[in-house]
Amino acid sequence: MTAAISCSGLSKRYGELDALAGLDLEIAEGEVYGYLGPNGAGKTTTIRLLLGLIRPTSGSARLFGLDCQREPVAAHRRVAYVSGETNLWPSLTGAETLHLLGRVHGQLDESYRDELISRFDLDPSRKVRTYSKGNRQKVSLIAALMTRADLLLLDEPTSGLDPLMEQAFRHSVHEARERGQTVFLSSHILSEVEALCDRVGILRAGALIEEGTLAEMRHLSALSVEATFDGAVPDLSGVGGVSAVEVVGSVVRCQVRGSIEPLLKVLAAAGVRELLSREPSLEELFLARYGAQSAATDG
Repeated sequence: MTAAISCSGLSKRYGELDALAGLDLEIAEGEVYGYLGPNGAGKTTTIRLLLGLIRPTSGSARLFGLDCQREPVAAHRRVAYVSGETNLWPSLTGAETLHLLGRVHGQLDESYRDELISRFDLDPSRKVRTYSKGNRQKVSLIAALMTRADLLLLDEPTSGLDPLMEQAFRHSVHEARERGQTVFLSSHILSEVEALCDRVGILRAGALIEEGTLAEMRHLSALSVEATFDGAVPDLSGVGGVSAVEVVGSVVRCQVRGSIEPLLKVLAAAGVRELLSREPSLEELFLARYGAQSAATDG
């Protein structure tokens, strides 16, 4: 089966700045792929290269086997794109805008369009100039989703949406996956990526530094453990793999890397009354790789 997205050594250089450096990436048809990284990491540059809006300094990118630079028209027939910064025609209504964008793309599912208008609670009779940022983003999302395109390229797609509309977006992505569509999702909302994506790639300074399923990426952060005792809290300073020990009264909290068996033996010997453990969330994985400062500027 031909990959939906295939990049080989894809690079983009602006003067002395490597916006993207030797990206090797393959995304299967029907996969929902999360693309993470702080501001300036190269996420939007990647999408612009996939759309053929800019030329690579070196390397190549293909969509369904079609070269993004040499065959952009054929490639675009299978793609729908949503930008985080939506610019639309202010004098058109929402309905007119959707009609125009559908004609430009060349295909749309009219019944699904109407369903999406209802789902996203959009008033299509209003002029675009009267829309809030969130409503303009709804138009962009509906325009992309209604095409039923084989590949959805989504760059910060829920920017400006309220939590209820974010749920509508997630439902729509699940529908796209069920139909076999491929979704490439660049997002700063880590919970969104965690809820939707089959695999995640983390980009830093133009380079892909981590990639895999969430289960495969758990090694980036430790297991969180909390134990409560009836008596004294045991000393965990010498237990292998244990770090960040915090004691509050009869409760001890810590992080564990590697096997948890040595810790369990110590806790059991001390008469543990209650034991809680939790795998790291995607946000914790991201913080573990970048640190709190980088994650705070993610976008």
